[in-house]
Amino acid sequence: MFVADLHIHSKYSMATSKDCDTAHLDLWARKKGIALVGTGDFTHPAWREELKETLIPADEGLYALKEEYRLPSKTAGDAKPRFVISGEISCVYKKDGKTRKVHSLILLPGLADAERLAKRLEPVASLASDGRPTLGMDCRDLLAITLETCPNALFVPAHVWTPHFSVFGAFSAFDSMEECFGDLSGEIFALETGLSSDPAMNDQVSALDRFTLISNSDAHSPAKLGREANVLDTGLTYAEVVFAIRTGKGFVKTLEFFPEEGKYHLDGHRNCGVRLTPEETKALGGICPVCGKKVTVGVVHRIRELSDRETGESKPGARPFESILSLPEVIASATGFSAEGKKAGAIYDAMLAALGPELFILRELPLEEVERRFGPLLAEGIGRMRAGNVRRSPGYDGAYGEISLFAPGERVSRAAEIAKLLESCRKAGTC
Repeated sequence: MFVADLHIHSKYSMATSKDCDTAHLDLWARKKGIALVGTGDFTHPAWREELKETLIPADEGLYALKEEYRLPSKTAGDAKPRFVISGEISCVYKKDGKTRKVHSLILLPGLADAERLAKRLEPVASLASDGRPTLGMDCRDLLAITLETCPNALFVPAHVWTPHFSVFGAFSAFDSMEECFGDLSGEIFALETGLSSDPAMNDQVSALDRFTLISNSDAHSPAKLGREANVLDTGLTYAEVVFAIRTGKGFVKTLEFFPEEGKYHLDGHRNCGVRLTPEETKALGGICPVCGKKVTVGVVHRIRELSDRETGESKPGARPFESILSLPEVIASATGFSAEGKKAGAIYDAMLAALGPELFILRELPLEEVERRFGPLLAEGIGRMRAGNVRRSPGYDGAYGEISLFAPGERVSRAAEIAKLLESCRKAGTC
């Protein structure tokens, strides 16, 4: 089995890290324990040239980083992650009297296919302006062009519940796949659920039963790889991966955000500090009680509008999933340090150097081994995460939620353990 993160962005997309290049993506895939990474942004001409320069064909339809571009690291293993050609495209158009804004994820079996599809799209978009281009085209027509150009492409509606740019989101408001894709809706085999929902929430809508629900990081920096991902049990080739996603055979599970951490879980107005449940939004007539404007309707609300099952009711044969936090978040919750700060970073590096890749530590490593090397505090934090024993403050209107494993008072009482943890990092040379 292996982990795949298929939706990411390059440095050529807006609001992304300059480190979103192939060398750093390879490095962080090794740190995380991810075997297959999407390239992102295949429509961007400069990125395609960089892919041609830095990657070499590996397994059928996949690529690997050339050895001369590989970044050495004491905290990354020696695995050789594979890349699959991928990209996200935004369609903004009028349909049935409404403005629709829909993002789609496309996987392709090679760079030659990316060249051909980009050529088809050049007349309708400025592909060099953004790694995630915007087309004034119905996404049904984008699907048709994609399949005409590359019949083996995989076309997946992206983060389908996100309010502003998705099939089911409140601001695009298609209520079915057929309404969006019409006669080609049968060519959609999978949906990307997004950070603010998980499979259990999607199971409330029986119309989604026929689709494979996939999850990806949509990372804008390499360190965010794997915050959501997929676990597959197939050979590592394009054809086998796409077959698993199309049919569900060999598609084992997804790795998920706790959905409350997503930026659009609940309704509300971030600027007004107003966070609302769907029931509260309805009672207010959808109007913010502070500014009098319409609130942003979130994912929970939209799922309930389309649901025909009770909350918590699973579809028959529902696929398992795991809710995870990043290891820096676990460290931060246990210690009170900033997840992006130097102290948490030093502990993170020490753990990877001693124990292995991040996702292995979070999901598989015996807690006794974590405790033996880094003390009971982090072992307990990982154990609570695995059990779903977390404190949740939901996100809304573009503001991430907060998931915590320890109350502040618990950390105060365990200050000696935190000090001992830092001392062990100093001895390891990471502090």
